[in-house]
Amino acid sequence: MQGSGKGRPDVCGIVAYIGSKPALPILMEGLKRLEYRGYDSAGLALINGGLRVVRSVGRVSVLEEKVRKEKDLHGTLGIAHTRWATHGVPSDSNAHPHRDDLRPRGHGIAIIHNGIIENYASLRTWLEEQGHTFTSDTDTEVLCMLISELYDKASGMTLERAVQAALREVTGAYAIAVICEEEPDVLVCARKGSPLMIGVGQGEYIVASDGNAIVAHTTQAFALEDYQVARLSRDGFRTTTLDDVHVTPRIQDLEIELQEIELGEHEHFMLKEIFEQPNALRNTLRGRTDSREGRVVLGGIAEYARDLVKARRFILLGQGTALHAAMIGDYLLEDLAKIPAEVEYSSEFRYRNPIIEDGSVVIAVSQSGETADTLAALSEASDRGALTLGIVNVVGSSIARGTDAGVYLRVGPEIGVASTKAFLGQVTALTLLALFIGRRRFLSADQVSQYLAELEATPDRIEKILAQSDAIRDVTARYIDRENWLFLGRGHNYPVALEGALKLKEISYIHAEGMPAAEMKHGPIALINDGMPCVFVATRNSQYDKIVTNIQQVRSRGGRVIAVATEGDKAIRQHADEVFYVPDMPEPMQPLVTAVPLQLLAYHAAVLRGHDVDKPRNLAKSVTVE
Repeated sequence: MQGSGKGRPDVCGIVAYIGSKPALPILMEGLKRLEYRGYDSAGLALINGGLRVVRSVGRVSVLEEKVRKEKDLHGTLGIAHTRWATHGVPSDSNAHPHRDDLRPRGHGIAIIHNGIIENYASLRTWLEEQGHTFTSDTDTEVLCMLISELYDKASGMTLERAVQAALREVTGAYAIAVICEEEPDVLVCARKGSPLMIGVGQGEYIVASDGNAIVAHTTQAFALEDYQVARLSRDGFRTTTLDDVHVTPRIQDLEIELQEIELGEHEHFMLKEIFEQPNALRNTLRGRTDSREGRVVLGGIAEYARDLVKARRFILLGQGTALHAAMIGDYLLEDLAKIPAEVEYSSEFRYRNPIIEDGSVVIAVSQSGETADTLAALSEASDRGALTLGIVNVVGSSIARGTDAGVYLRVGPEIGVASTKAFLGQVTALTLLALFIGRRRFLSADQVSQYLAELEATPDRIEKILAQSDAIRDVTARYIDRENWLFLGRGHNYPVALEGALKLKEISYIHAEGMPAAEMKHGPIALINDGMPCVFVATRNSQYDKIVTNIQQVRSRGGRVIAVATEGDKAIRQHADEVFYVPDMPEPMQPLVTAVPLQLLAYHAAVLRGHDVDKPRNLAKSVTVE
């Protein structure tokens, strides 16, 4: 930041290599590290005298088996890709990489691409008129053919210049890596709206969608900015704009340790990340809290402290899990900082002509910092004069670079598609932000001290909840044959109910709905039948008696109640069939503990139903197109 989850997207994985080492093992390793992003086909291309392309539908393991059967698949320059279908069904012909026409017309150009080319249809028509023959239904093949049409090395239209020229004709989003057998020592990359990182090694470069595919080989990398092109060779690199104006990238250390993206002793990344949450939150809090003095230290927003205190309204933006964290942030800002706040789906914000007045602050919440809908909404807010903040996990991501200020989560890489530790990190960061502003408006030092002491104790409290994992699994096993669930909560725990339902849907494929507990009476109560699981977040708080009444309404209709309750609350057992206990917390901070048993419930449900927890169907980690 300057000064400081999910859908059916084209969120494919890119890996490319140029150097002195065999490219094939590096590409295959990189693809495996990017599997969590979601995909339905995979492929690679190598140059060694000529261009060789291998593609397959299915997992990387299927591609790996196909590669083993190929002969003489060598080379020190190559590109690889995992694709999620947008244009064209999953098939070998639609998988990446795509290449241009066969010789004599073609030049041996191959491309991998994340994003969507919006004007591909008109470009395809024009290219067909020029005599090009297409073998796929994809927009990516259109871009490859366009580069090939423009390529003419003899007249100075090199691969780099042909890519620049082609992208000047393109409308849409892209991150691409391109190779050409007529230039066997060059790898060209470009980016607009979809993330692309370039790892810098000793006489070698590794290009990838994110740092997970790079960190095993080098810790130095830079991110391409929108409308930038990089030409990589074994002798060095240069970066330019689409108009060939030289730019100097900022090479930084990757803030990822290799062990952080290894599975270790855990069966799944999601389980690993659930159990990492205590330490993740300790990292989020480290150096930012002084409970003795009642101070919150947020260096990333310190420059804008006066603007935040004087703000008239906060608008929080997010999608999926990040939206639920933003909803909790809404409660926190109004409760602790006494500032009007509202939450918007990022995807709807820019299309509803939003009103941005003087004193408006827009907060973008995202794990990856690359969520396309949120980036577009952020741009709209910035253009209308709002002060923009980012609450993101990935250092140097697009949201981090595109906001005025913000707070990094510091929870470490999150590989599991279903977000867990990033969600708690987002809620923690928003709590700190609310206390930071609240202390400067209405909260006394003693009040902030008490809240910070509770925050600092939260990691230990989460460890107590994690110790109940086996018991939660046993309870879950009794209900996994039921295909319809309700999740209900009130106040700060209403978004937790939404998040619990989302988690169950994402990875177990059980239909689940989250809602405010009182809303159930206004229609959804008609769904309740004998044995239907209803999960209530029923901790001791200002609305406890009312939620107990809601529980009784469910039980009288045959529903089975699973309650998340406060330790020591024995009375709840009179109303609930099952109880998960969490430590007592002040009401504004209860989501930090009430979300954890629901994460475990969803995880165990998915495992017990035999699903691939880390690679749920139709989902991917980061949604990078609208």
